[in-house]
Amino acid sequence: MKRLAILCGVVWILALCPVHAAYTAADLEPDLPSFNDDGLGRAEDAPSTAPVDPSVKAPGELDPFTIDLSITGDCLLSSYKGGSQTGSLNWYAATKDPSYFFEKVRDVFTRDDFTITNLETVLTDRNLPEVKKNTDPAYWYRGPAANARILSAGSIEAVSLTNNHTNDYGKAGKEDTIAAVNAQNILYGTEVKTIYLEKNGFTIAVICNGLWNEGQVQQIIPRIQEASKQSDYQIIFYHGGTEFVLKPDPWKVRACRKLVDYGADLVIGSHPHVLQPMEVYKGVDIVYSLGNFCYGGSRSPKNRTVIYKLLLTVQDGQLIQSESSFIPCYVFTGSANNWQPAPIADADAQQRVLDFMYGKRDNPY
Repeated sequence: MKRLAILCGVVWILALCPVHAAYTAADLEPDLPSFNDDGLGRAEDAPSTAPVDPSVKAPGELDPFTIDLSITGDCLLSSYKGGSQTGSLNWYAATKDPSYFFEKVRDVFTRDDFTITNLETVLTDRNLPEVKKNTDPAYWYRGPAANARILSAGSIEAVSLTNNHTNDYGKAGKEDTIAAVNAQNILYGTEVKTIYLEKNGFTIAVICNGLWNEGQVQQIIPRIQEASKQSDYQIIFYHGGTEFVLKPDPWKVRACRKLVDYGADLVIGSHPHVLQPMEVYKGVDIVYSLGNFCYGGSRSPKNRTVIYKLLLTVQDGQLIQSESSFIPCYVFTGSANNWQPAPIADADAQQRVLDFMYGKRDNPY
């Protein structure tokens, strides 16, 4: 884990990555987005020709510092109904060192200050029954509590537990998952628990919440207001939207913009299992979907994802600069899912992902 103070409860900016999106909210229709586009005496007594030494700071002025964050999409660190058949993620977890899963991206995660991901699974050593679901098809995912070691071995500091699989095995399953995460000294967020990350007195709030309809914004607004009293920068990390579509739902666009209107400094989404483009709205990044990352739910998921990179520069307790970029990645690097995301090395493939994320092409493949 990184040696930084954490409250509560490399920077790899590719040469190809712009600092922010190539288009702004003005390029989008409000309802139907289109992503194609010491005493020297008095001043009057002193000579005026003396050069200014930039290394001499005014009383109380502090050196600027940076906070480097990495955020990824869905990490489903288990298998369907807890299965451990050969080749499954649970089988890999039982037969390989926990560092295996994130070894190809670990340099990114160890060099940043905080890595945040969506943990979309139940981790328990109990043989709990699945909860009934009204969806068809329905899926339940479970792994042993030891799978939480994958997170700590990968240098991940915080996870969202706000998603549609944390409750696959009811209250007991969620409690066991929290216990497994806590045992690895990893912070977690839920719809009632905000994550607070702190460096040198500057605090970042990560508000984890479901976003299944536009009206749910009203549940998140009070959380932004409360978090703003305890932090200097507020991130919304939501879960919701239509699965497997490369454009965000129009209602989701409106909802995310409202979150910015109410004070969010960054809005990041998960759940669709594919990438969706970003936009800049009123100077704030909205990333509608980060897609899958280390994803135990399928042997052949859509094989493009990104790491969202955020670099904040702070001086005298104030944010003076914010830069963002993407690291394009594969979800897996074998002929089928080997549960090992990795940065894309091929320049053309990188560019296709970046062009998609910045609204310049229709797909990232």
